[in-house]
Amino acid sequence: MRTAVAELPDEDFVRPSGCAGWLVRDLVCHLIIDAQDVLITLVTPAESEPTHDAVTYWDVADTPPTGDDPLDALIVRLAAAYEEPRLLKFHLDDLGSAAGRAAQLADPDLPVSTQNKILTAGDYLSAYVLEWTLHHLDLIAHLPDAGEPSPGSPLSSGRTGPTAEGLARSRDMLEEIAGSAFPASLSDREALLIGTGRRAPTDTEKAELGELTTKLPLVIG
Repeated sequence: MRTAVAELPDEDFVRPSGCAGWLVRDLVCHLIIDAQDVLITLVTPAESEPTHDAVTYWDVADTPPTGDDPLDALIVRLAAAYEEPRLLKFHLDDLGSAAGRAAQLADPDLPVSTQNKILTAGDYLSAYVLEWTLHHLDLIAHLPDAGEPSPGSPLSSGRTGPTAEGLARSRDMLEEIAGSAFPASLSDREALLIGTGRRAPTDTEKAELGELTTKLPLVIG
């Protein structure tokens, strides 16, 4: 995803993102905060046993965010303060690469604490696979020529989106959260978009989803 942001031209930073009320620049600012959270959590060991895993880490809400939350509003002001896209790119690459190194060095079995939850570092990082895969889709939601990922590609361009591996793992986790599998007719990408309310299902998709539609959207956070 750092590569995706680094490849974006300046004009894309003022396009809307897939997050309600946020431009692409606001989403990138949120990703910077995410990277900080990863660094903080990985050096915040817990002394008790895990209370959550990569799936139960997520809280499921009834309605999508509106962008009016005070923290969401703070992100918008903070993103505007950067003024130039290159500064956002630099800060995300700086903190994001550090978070990546910390993830590689972390003991996956080490209990860590975040948001009053305790889970292993491995589960915490797995939860972020879902977080950042969804936000990568948000990043390209309104960019021109955004297409499907190339299967097996270790890196994808900003307009292509998340890797096939990231999409598949995220779908698995979302299905665990839902307690039900999405129809095989839906691609991993479409299952994630529909499952989290990022787009509405068509009538045909509703029929294929069946009773699962009563659980959707899964607004996770």
